[in-house]
Amino acid sequence: MKPISIVREERTARGIRFSIAGPDGEVARAYLYLMTNDLHDAPFGLLEDVFVAETERGSGLGTALVNEVIAAAREAGCYKLVATSRASRPKVHELYERLGFANYGLEFRMNLD
Repeated sequence: MKPISIVREERTARGIRFSIAGPDGEVARAYLYLMTNDLHDAPFGLLEDVFVAETERGSGLGTALVNEVIAAAREAGCYKLVATSRASRPKVHELYERLGFANYGLEFRMNLD
């Protein structure tokens, strides 16, 4: 096999942390990462680490939080917003679908730690 040369080019991404505080501390959070690729001039968003405390689930906090992330992705000019979730979290999938996300495919993961 011929030797190949792989070129690395540093790109920067921007992360925004969203949180909701309750009387005893943080009860919900999510992250929006804004990134670019060579397919589009506009950035895309990655919704990550969405968390609502168990005692607050079903209260509307998750909906409010994800809607805020969607609004921020739109404000940033994102052409898409990707949300990932484990297969074992059907309630999260229902939330995402209710808010307009489509089940678009599979996520493959390799834990590196």
